[in-house]
Formats: sequence, C-alpha cells, structure tokens
Amino acid sequence: MNNPTRGFKLRTAIFSVFTLLLGLLSTPAMAAYPERPITLIVPWGAGGGTDATGRMIASLLEPELGQPVNVVNRTGGSGVVGHSAIATAKPDGYTIGVATVEIGMMHWAGLTELTGKDYTPIALYNYDAAGFQVRADSPWESVNDAVEAIKADPGKHKSSGTGQGGIWHLAMAGMLNTAGVSPDASPWVPSKGAAPGLQELAAGGVDIVTCSIVEAAALIDAGKVKALAVMDTERNGAFPEVPTLVEAADLDWQMAAWRGLAGPKGMPDDVTAKLTEAFEKVWNSAEFQEFMKGRGFGLVWKPGAEFSEWMDNSDAALGEVMQAVGLAK
Repeated sequence: MNNPTRGFKLRTAIFSVFTLLLGLLSTPAMAAYPERPITLIVPWGAGGGTDATGRMIASLLEPELGQPVNVVNRTGGSGVVGHSAIATAKPDGYTIGVATVEIGMMHWAGLTELTGKDYTPIALYNYDAAGFQVRADSPWESVNDAVEAIKADPGKHKSSGTGQGGIWHLAMAGMLNTAGVSPDASPWVPSKGAAPGLQELAAGGVDIVTCSIVEAAALIDAGKVKALAVMDTERNGAFPEVPTLVEAADLDWQMAAWRGLAGPKGMPDDVTAKLTEAFEKVWNSAEFQEFMKGRGFGLVWKPGAEFSEWMDNSDAALGEVMQAVGLAK
C-alpha cells in the first residue's frame, strides 16, 4: 500500500535539491582576477627608457592576463607624482606601475615621505648604468676634457637628464665629487626625464646629459649626441666602444638606475602571485629578452621579497651618497 506521506516527503526533497541546483547555476561565479583592464603607471615622460620598457611589458602582459594593460605617464615632481599615484591607488591589482631607483632618493631629497616600503613589490627587471653624453659637435673628446672645462669655468657648462635630485643628477654630482670638483660647478637643469633632457642637449640648451646610454641611443645613432663614458665597472655589451669612467678618466665612480614592477601596499597575495607569474613569463620570453638586449638594457630578475630587499639596500646606499655630495635634506 502506498504511503502518501512518504511520497510527499520524497517530492519535497527532490524539489529542494532541484531548487538548490537551480540557485547555484543562476548565481554568477566569482570572477578570477583580472576581470577588467589594468592601468600601468610610468612615472617618467614618453620616449625615455622607463617608458619604453613599461610599454613593452604592458603589451606582453596583455595576452598573459587576458585583459588590456593601459600605460599612463604621470610625470612631475622629479618622479614624485607618478610614484605617489602608484602608492595611493586602490590595492586591488588594477593599478600597478614601474617603480624606479628614485623611490630610494626622493625622500632623502625632502621631496616626499614615500619609500620602497609603501609598495607591494612584484619584481625587479632592469639595471642600467649612467652614461656621460655630450653633443656630437662638442669639442670634448673625453670625460677628462669635460671635467677640465668645468673646473676651469665653474657655472658655465650645464647638465641635465632628470629632475633635481634624481638618479642622473646624482650620477653627475658624484662624478664631479670624485674628480675633486664641486658638484654645483656644472649647474643642473631639471627635466622630466632623459628624453627631454637629451632633446635639450641636441638643441644646445645644455652641454652634458648623464643618463643611460640606452636612452641616448636614438640620438647617438642619428649623429646628434656622443657618449664619452659609462659609469660602470664594465662596458655595456651593446655599446662596446664606449669606455668605463675608470678607463676614460681614471675615476672610480659607478651609478645606475633600476626599474621594477610594483603595486600599492596591501595588494592581495593571490593577485600579487598572479601578476608575478605572468610577469616572469614576459621577462623570460624571447621577445622581451631580444628587446632589452638589443637596446642595451641590463636584465635582472628579483621577485617579491628579493625586490623588497633590493629597494632597502638601494635606499641606504643612495642616502649615503646624497649626504656626501650635499643633495640630502
């Protein structure tokens, strides 16, 4: 004999399971990061080395992340504007940027309170030594010629390449200090990056630009600028004819810029891991390696904690040098 109560309970149970399944199917699943376009902030002007590498990274990250990566140049304040924009963004992974060596210098110069600890480090990817560039028609054939001219007529020969207190300013000041010349003997003309500084050099507005040779390569190839030295312990493989500063002027002084991807402090671990994994694939890709090596950009890979330690060490070393040459506040 059929039990109507049992049949009712069975139908009720089946209906409940069906309703639950229908609810699960109709509820949208949590979208995996990233589900919308990402902004990559470049703290320096278009045409410079940071801009060039940032745009290449963005283009190669897009297929890895499945979303557009839009580059935005936020210039000004000797790097403060762009670095602040990265640090103060919502820490959700949708705004990241290229952090540069200046993050370990700006607070020493009294421009900001930001340090490397205000970011989520993704990975360090590049290291470039400063070059010493002059106009192609300059009478100076060596760094020694330039140093002697600056020493003989303090204040006459102007230099540029970045903002006041930036890495390339420190490169010039430290070199003069090492040569026994007052760092202000060659007045510094601030610029929003290497590219506008080099244009000013080619136009005759300044006499020297200290920036990486990579950033000067286009004007060197165009016959408008010449590099007299590189401030490193070894010559740049892409520019083997350019001597080191020790070879060119017997000056034991090195200075280099570095670049890495970072986001605002407090980004979720899973988002940071996704970005790091994608960026590592980009860094190891043949296209990125060829781009960097072909233009003389130095390659280095230090993710997460290693990049954080790098920033801490760079900050301490730069502070010591800035105090020595009178650029620290």
